[in-house]
Amino acid sequence: MKKKPLYHGVARSILAMIEAEGYFPGTRLPGERELAKRFGVSRVVIREAQISLEAVGRLDIKGGSGAYVLDTNISAGSDVSNVTAFGLTQTRLLFESECAALAATRITDDQIMALEQTIERMAAAPLGSSEGDEADHAFHLLIAKATGNEANVVVLENIWRMRNEIDAVKYVYEAVGHTDSSDRVSEHSEVMDALRNRDPALARKAMRKHFARLLNALLDFSEREAIEDVRRKSNENRKRYFDGGMNTA
Repeated sequence: MKKKPLYHGVARSILAMIEAEGYFPGTRLPGERELAKRFGVSRVVIREAQISLEAVGRLDIKGGSGAYVLDTNISAGSDVSNVTAFGLTQTRLLFESECAALAATRITDDQIMALEQTIERMAAAPLGSSEGDEADHAFHLLIAKATGNEANVVVLENIWRMRNEIDAVKYVYEAVGHTDSSDRVSEHSEVMDALRNRDPALARKAMRKHFARLLNALLDFSEREAIEDVRRKSNENRKRYFDGGMNTA
């Protein structure tokens, strides 16, 4: 019997990874170099495996950008590529505020200590740095774990995957992080203090305050982007109609 090419097995491994690690439709897979290292094959084999998955409708390969997971469920409205930064943050406000309230009744002293360490890392991280984002992620993940409910951990990780892997969402969060991170340490400290005091109502309030501020920052950023877009289009039209008109007069 003829032996199947190596990329067949790698394609199955990629599908297993997508399922096991919860890659949403619309999210980008790790790059070829990272996948090659993970599966112990060459980048050429990874590329062949991805092409085969594109052929059967599981991936969308975009030149210069990467391979994106496609939705195999054709039900309308299930494509997370339509998720916006504002919509995701609203969801985080609702979900993570209740996680904080539940965690306040169950959190351990060791988990409190771990939260303190993440805040120290946040405070030490340069403005808009990946170190600050990693500490932020660790903080919120610790709270989800402190609820004692693994489903909350899975939901939290999927929320962060959308935050980091949906390009439009990532762009806005990164832009806001470079211009509006002055309150991040103090807000997280307020949440931690409420958790340390085992006060569910205060923990919920502190977390809601954190995300309410972030929502306002996102709205401010969107407003600035809209103004810049109008200014850019006006300049283009001015150049087109006035400069062009003067050149042809």
